[in-house]
Amino acid sequence: MEVSGARRVLSIAALVIAGESVFLLPFVFARVFRPTLLDVFGLTNLELGTAYSIYGVVAMASYFFGGPLADKFPARILLAIALASTAAGGLVMMTVPSFSTLVALYAYWGVTTIALFWAPLIRATRQWGGEDEQGRAFGLLDGGRGLLAASMGVIMVLLFAGLLPAESEAASLAEKTDALRRVILVLSGMTFAAAVLVMLALPHNDPSETGAEQPLSLKGVARVAAMPSVWLQAAIILCAYVGFKAIDDFSLYANQVVGLDEVDAASAGVLSLWIRPFAAVGAGLLADRIGASTMTMTSFVLMALGSLILASGLIGAGMVWIFLLTIVCSSLGIFALRGLYFAIMREGKVPRAFTGAAVGLVSVIGYTPDVFMGPLMGYLLDQSPGAAGHQHVYWVVTGFALLGLIASWCFARVTSRAL
Repeated sequence: MEVSGARRVLSIAALVIAGESVFLLPFVFARVFRPTLLDVFGLTNLELGTAYSIYGVVAMASYFFGGPLADKFPARILLAIALASTAAGGLVMMTVPSFSTLVALYAYWGVTTIALFWAPLIRATRQWGGEDEQGRAFGLLDGGRGLLAASMGVIMVLLFAGLLPAESEAASLAEKTDALRRVILVLSGMTFAAAVLVMLALPHNDPSETGAEQPLSLKGVARVAAMPSVWLQAAIILCAYVGFKAIDDFSLYANQVVGLDEVDAASAGVLSLWIRPFAAVGAGLLADRIGASTMTMTSFVLMALGSLILASGLIGAGMVWIFLLTIVCSSLGIFALRGLYFAIMREGKVPRAFTGAAVGLVSVIGYTPDVFMGPLMGYLLDQSPGAAGHQHVYWVVTGFALLGLIASWCFARVTSRAL
């Protein structure tokens, strides 16, 4: 029993580390260092948003085809390949490539982080949680990922600050570039190490191995596509993911509106990441007690309130504490939702054998903000420089939070009738 318990702990730890490591290079890095990244790479907000959008377009196809792959092949193999190939992309990013090369890199990451990675991660986590602990499983997954992201955020900021002169504002472009390259190298190394870990830690008797001799089939996709709860789950993920994409603006908001320097602005972005483990784990545990759909509605209310404050224009220069408290409120709702995205799958009565197919289908719809939020945020910020652009971004987020609340209520109604 002790060996089994230790193996379970090791397995979920490996899933947590893998689940966040694969996104460190494409997203966490830019989230923490957005102002500096724009400066060093010579990008506008719209250009960075375009790179994200290309990633999203590639990811849409990757979600769809990655689902059946996850139902057929062992999770540890797919995850390890995905992590190693994502780490290799970091070597390209270290060169501070041109805009066109950066776009191609994000398209490449759209394949490595999604087609080979996302559905296997969700399937392995659902298997770990069994019948009665789906909230706990996905809460631990996203909460653990959040703890890792926050820790890595602190390490990145400390490393970056340590590589710059004492007065970070006086750093030259060359010094900022060298510091960013070193941070990218550290992230690439961690991502590759995660590939080794999943190969060693995840069980070899993956349920998907039993179907390895069967041909790939889309029958699971047809089965789950007939379920109303699956489409409502997709709508919930879409609305929640808009909020998650908007946290990329926290550090830039802190810099341009509140008036913090680049290092302090990056630290403000990291604060949001520290909310994630507590919100995701807490929401997951509560979901097992009071229902995942109830927790989802509560989380959308928090997301709407925080976004409404940021959109209202009440926060101005020097209002650091009010800004930080607002970040906390928004982040509680946003990250609680991340712990619930797939925990609600059990309430929706999705057969476990078709988990990969369901994940692929809901993700194609749910993660479309990867396509439109980057360019939309970039356009709004560039067209209305300063506070106005940021307010426009968070009016969009507020609207989606309210739509998510409606979708969650409908999901609860549909699933209650199915019981």
